[in-house]
Amino acid sequence: MKKRLLLLIIYLAFISLGLPDALLGSAWPAMFKNLNVPVDYAGIISMIVAAGTVISSLYSGSLIKKFGEAKVTTISVILTAIALLGFSYSQHFLFLCLLSIPLGLGAGSVDAALNNYVALHYQARYMNWLHSFWGVGAAIGPIIMASYLAKGMSWSNGYHTIAWIQIGLVVILILSLPLWSKRQLSNDIGKDGVSDRLLTLLKTIPGLKKALLIFFCYCTIEATFGLWGASFLVFEKGYAVDQAARLASLYYVGITAGRLFSGFLTKYFSNRQLIYLGQGGIAIGLGLLFIPYDAVLLPGFLMVGLGCAPIFPSLLHETPVNFGEKHSQKIMGMQMASAYVGITLMPFFFGKITILTGYSALVYFLGIFLLLMAFLTNSLNLKTAKESTSLKP
Repeated sequence: MKKRLLLLIIYLAFISLGLPDALLGSAWPAMFKNLNVPVDYAGIISMIVAAGTVISSLYSGSLIKKFGEAKVTTISVILTAIALLGFSYSQHFLFLCLLSIPLGLGAGSVDAALNNYVALHYQARYMNWLHSFWGVGAAIGPIIMASYLAKGMSWSNGYHTIAWIQIGLVVILILSLPLWSKRQLSNDIGKDGVSDRLLTLLKTIPGLKKALLIFFCYCTIEATFGLWGASFLVFEKGYAVDQAARLASLYYVGITAGRLFSGFLTKYFSNRQLIYLGQGGIAIGLGLLFIPYDAVLLPGFLMVGLGCAPIFPSLLHETPVNFGEKHSQKIMGMQMASAYVGITLMPFFFGKITILTGYSALVYFLGIFLLLMAFLTNSLNLKTAKESTSLKP
């Protein structure tokens, strides 16, 4: 009962992690006019948040080793709540940039801490469900913002409401502190700096470089398709903007519903099998989008989302299996950092590519990273399987 109650609290924390993620995009059309800045300045805020997330992900292992998952999660949610509350009162772009720093730092630590905790303490299905709750939060944020904007109210009201939801979660997390298991792992932290320890892990742990590249490739696919999918429909298929937005939303429906369903599939398939199934699903979805008929666009977008659904949570849950519990927290942070580098850089990079190629290159671009991810996944699985066999008596 105690373990299930804590799992519910962790799910609530992941909803809170998703709440701010899609909030900026839904609010920005109203925000940039109010702030009197160019429309492309949203990218500056997004980059600052992502940079903070990468940094906190890399340092999460050391912080959690010292303070524990419960305290790091609670403090991180406090940071995001303060940042969002500051957003709701800010009327200056520079202030928003400053507030984006704690917003990113808080998000990265929550992500790494909760992913590793669930990987160590719960079965694979709970990891898939955990990430479906992120999708719930990512969907609720824009709905709350849209409800205020539809009433003619300010975007500040939306941020204010989300901030108070986060504050409510802080109270719940503080009350839940006695529920968290105090799992003591071997201390592998020396006197060197964090960057030295991470480099040591890269050099000494077989397959780690491949794992980091897999996370980079997957998040390149997820983020690039999420950002440019609607533009592909508008500029290549001739859809109206509102029609493209509705059709593109099926991608996120596929991810959220797919992760709920994947939780049940873990009873019949291993993490590695689900990753392969997901990669096959993405391939089918991209193949449908390659066909020059509008009738296949709807199932294509949905299929790409369903394919993406099990990959990220299954990769995360496999971390202690691939690399051992001793190093899992640090490696989890490194994986999250690699994922956020892909999220930050590659959609921007593809946007530059479209200047030369147009949006028809989207399917080819994603297909290249899918093939690379599939190759690396198979290579990593073979390597870790070999290492595991060699350790048996």
